[in-house]
Amino acid sequence: MTELSRTAIVAGLGTAAVAFLGYCIYFDHKRRSDPEYKKKVRERRRRQKKAGAKRTQMPNLQDHDAVQRFFLQEIQTGEAMIAAGEVETGVEHLANAVVVCGQPAQLLQILQQTLPAQIFTMLIQRMRVMGNPSESQEPRLVEEITDDLE
Repeated sequence: MTELSRTAIVAGLGTAAVAFLGYCIYFDHKRRSDPEYKKKVRERRRRQKKAGAKRTQMPNLQDHDAVQRFFLQEIQTGEAMIAAGEVETGVEHLANAVVVCGQPAQLLQILQQTLPAQIFTMLIQRMRVMGNPSESQEPRLVEEITDDLE
């Protein structure tokens, strides 16, 4: 290539980058100056806070059908959340499923084989947090499950 064409290409790319940056700044300013913007942000934060405050309600452990429905729902929700990229929420749902599972050690072995190592490690850490007596009423069960894997 000639020196002139290289200079023209570099100048064109530089101009395109500046134009794109100007476009981003203009629309960001337009979005922030919208009177509804702050209302929308507050509403979204309020919804997120409310959703974060909601904890999954454990079923009555004496009702086998309710436990089975809860288990399947939590497994499906956990898998869907992980697939959608919401790993922490997905891990929380999988941990809930392990807690109510009749054979948690076997379920954890299956999850260990199917989940990526990072996500499985997060699941074990979540199980240990759930096993903390200050946060859960079933600490012994969780400790037994995680100890069986080690």
